[in-house]
Amino acid sequence: MKKPILPLLILFLLAGVALFVSPLFGMKFIPYNAAGQERDILLNIRVPRVLCAFMAGAMLSLSGMSFQALFRNPLATPFTLGVSSGAALGASIFIRLGLTFSFLGISGTSLAAFGGALLSVWLVYGLTKLKGGFSTPTLLLAGIAISFFFSSLILFIQYVSGLTHSFRIVHWMMGTVATADFGKLLNLLPFFGIGSLLLAFLHREMNLFMVGEDIAVSRGVNVGLVKKLIFLASSLMVGGVVAVCGPIGFVGMMSPHICRMLVGADHRYLMPASLLFGGLFLAFCDTLSRTLIAPAEIPVGVLTALLGGPFFIWLLLNRKGDLEL
Repeated sequence: MKKPILPLLILFLLAGVALFVSPLFGMKFIPYNAAGQERDILLNIRVPRVLCAFMAGAMLSLSGMSFQALFRNPLATPFTLGVSSGAALGASIFIRLGLTFSFLGISGTSLAAFGGALLSVWLVYGLTKLKGGFSTPTLLLAGIAISFFFSSLILFIQYVSGLTHSFRIVHWMMGTVATADFGKLLNLLPFFGIGSLLLAFLHREMNLFMVGEDIAVSRGVNVGLVKKLIFLASSLMVGGVVAVCGPIGFVGMMSPHICRMLVGADHRYLMPASLLFGGLFLAFCDTLSRTLIAPAEIPVGVLTALLGGPFFIWLLLNRKGDLEL
């Protein structure tokens, strides 16, 4: 098999260009040689925002890639197992209670969101274990059930909340990196580092999963352990992103699928491609979100959904065969 070095190199160069150029654009074009207040805006607001968007996109893309390998389905997303709904529930409860505290520079909303994400992971894992083993269909169904249950609780919280709290909940659930700074970027780093390293060590196992679990077992793979590690790594990254940026949909579904067209299904190459493309895509969407209707902004989660919806329909119509759990 020919190594897809050229597509990876192009993605790397495009990502570098995006990281360099994106901070220049916003309500007003600000060059790197700007001085005074404009320079502060460029270096202290726009640069960390673009870096945060890139890292969040990379994490969502890697998570989507791993879930698609786990479920052997390109329609799987990082939010399949209810992590996003759990985080949104945690944030909604925090906002409804009117709490305003932070810990070690991390906002209370982010802490509550991550706590909700952990609760979702624990419940999905617990329900799967109750059925015995760690089967993929049970894991998927448990995630869907938890997601629907938490979404219902969020709607109830919005219903009993006042206009101000309800608006804050809705705005948070749209997903945005508008408030990103270097502190939030540092908050994302541990999740990105741990999650991506775990997945990097499991590229061979994910390749075998795409062929079939029986093949993986015949090659000596501890299927149960590998599933748990993939579940843990992906959930950590998704929980971290949602806690900091809110739920940003479709990035984790679109990016790995497009990257398979570019570099193939071998996870040795698909993983770096997904990382680069996911980061590039979300950084690009964030640039559009703050320039299309400037001086106002479009929440980046809304923009990714607008782009991702038609792509999902195209993928559904062009997918060969029936969908499988």
